[in-house]
Amino acid sequence: MKERNVSSTLSTDYLMPGTKRTSDDLMSQSPMVTNGTSPPHLSGSDNEAKKVKLEQSSANGPSRVVHIRSLPPDCTEADVVQLGLPYGKMSNVLLLKQKNQAFLEFLDEQAAVTMVSFHQQNPAQIRMRSVYVQFSNHKELKTDQANSFQNATAQAALQAASAVMGGPTEDGQKRTTLRIIVEHLVYPVGIEVLYQIFSKFGKVLKMIIFTKNNSFQALIQMSDPVAANAAKLSLDGQNIYNGCCTLRIDYSKLNNLNVKYNNDKSRDFTNPNLPSGDPGLDQAMPFGGPGSLVTPVVPGMGAAPLSAYGAANVVGGTPVYASNFSGNNSAQVSQMSSYGVPSPMGAARLMTLNAAAAAGNAVLLVSNLDEQKVTPDALFTLFGVYGDVHRVKILFNKKDNALVQMAEPHQAQLAIAHLDKVKVWGKSIRVTQSKHTLVQMPKEGQPDAGLTKDFTNSPLHRFKRPGSKNCQNIFPPSTVLHLSNIPPNIEEDFITEAFQEHGQVKAFKFFPKDRKMALIQMASVDEAVTALIAMHNYPLSDTNHLRVSFSKSTI
Repeated sequence: MKERNVSSTLSTDYLMPGTKRTSDDLMSQSPMVTNGTSPPHLSGSDNEAKKVKLEQSSANGPSRVVHIRSLPPDCTEADVVQLGLPYGKMSNVLLLKQKNQAFLEFLDEQAAVTMVSFHQQNPAQIRMRSVYVQFSNHKELKTDQANSFQNATAQAALQAASAVMGGPTEDGQKRTTLRIIVEHLVYPVGIEVLYQIFSKFGKVLKMIIFTKNNSFQALIQMSDPVAANAAKLSLDGQNIYNGCCTLRIDYSKLNNLNVKYNNDKSRDFTNPNLPSGDPGLDQAMPFGGPGSLVTPVVPGMGAAPLSAYGAANVVGGTPVYASNFSGNNSAQVSQMSSYGVPSPMGAARLMTLNAAAAAGNAVLLVSNLDEQKVTPDALFTLFGVYGDVHRVKILFNKKDNALVQMAEPHQAQLAIAHLDKVKVWGKSIRVTQSKHTLVQMPKEGQPDAGLTKDFTNSPLHRFKRPGSKNCQNIFPPSTVLHLSNIPPNIEEDFITEAFQEHGQVKAFKFFPKDRKMALIQMASVDEAVTALIAMHNYPLSDTNHLRVSFSKSTI
């Protein structure tokens, strides 16, 4: 295949480096991220804003521009730049995904000559696939600098390569492991979601997700420093969903992640045959040798379900991996202000088959409960913080286990994300997805001892009203509780005395402009959980019942 065949398929002398995204895109506050896809046709201002003109030269002579073809479908700009890294500094890269080809421009022609000469004798490989390297017919790639950020992944890959080649190591430019903190975690984020995002910048080798200091965090090991640096430059500060789930990215001090299990908390993408782990064990995260991290032993749940339900479809937001890396640039991005807003472009097409099978399950298995204290009403109240609970069944022969059926699958995933391993009545409970898809009510006349209860029509559901502010105020368990629906005649002492029956009260404060609401701080998260279960819907008057939820605020 000759390079001129590529040019002859284009209607003009221009090559399109990426697809334009609308101003509503999730990454609106920084350089936009695309997948480098070359669409078959763009017209008008889109075409003018993104064209890269190739200056023609003689057909066979050496050139600073190297033409690479037969690329794998999942190839990224970072992969192309990584291939050229040993030969010299690069000034531009253009990836034509639809044609499985790329152009790589060096600052120095000799670097390009060295690369082509070497790979004529030693076939190049990208992502385990042989690719062909030759001189381009073009002397240089001229990019419209005013719009160079239209293809920000290419810019990020080049910046990352520059940092790796010439920069010092103290800032982490030569590291391959990233530490990610997801702020404003309104909706759950799992391994599949992060993989879809970060794999656009290079090969993801391993991943661990965990909660630390009440924040969702992840460690992601990329295949090379260029991919890690490109991902960091492009994604730091971006939102996975509109207005929430903000990525904060830095380098990890760990050189290698020692992943022992493939499950919803850890994944080794280079070794799919790892076991899922023993669900009976619950160990802390121990550290191995220097520069390595051993993952915790957690129950195996197969493919990670946190991204399975497709948040864009269920809760009305377009995830970054669906909108920013697809060929469709016409999606209308929905604000995630309620549970009922449909998205015109869902993430379902990115789901794995196993994850898709788990997507429709809204039933949770809750284990390690205090069987002397647990009741259906207590679980209804606790899990009701993260969704509308329809049914609860405490298992007759194993009363420290229960099934909780939520109204929607994404609410079940929120409960897993926020309540798994949380202490309830002094015991760390486990919350996983159940193999059951429905909690059965006992047959008429069958003794149940009050262990099964239907809450479908309960007036205490927090999320049944579309657009409710409760949808925007979902937080993990914390020592500070938010109180609302307080009548004007109720004083601080009355409330604090009631809460002191369930733990030590450290602080209390009415809202200055709205005395119907207050914050109360308990001595520990465990006591705050106990207090929420006991005090939510507590009668303060004939017409006012207290509303209690977890808060991110401090007193």
